Amino acid sequence: MSDQPIKTPCVKVCFVDPKAELCVGCFRTMEELGRWTRYNDAERSEILAELPEREDAYRAERAARQG
Repeated sequence: MSDQPIKTPCVKVCFVDPKAELCVGCFRTMEELGRWTRYNDAERSEILAELPEREDAYRAERAARQG
């Protein structure tokens, strides 16, 4: 086992938007949150690369709802 810490996008703001089914702190799904330590580095990197787009989409949807 590696001594390297597992890379994580966690910002310690854990709130799951039930409609979006995303943590609005890090923008991971519930499944990703639960499985994070079991993913390999390549799987985590792939998810990490998707997070900025998820955040942008989430914020755009919220802004549209608020008018």
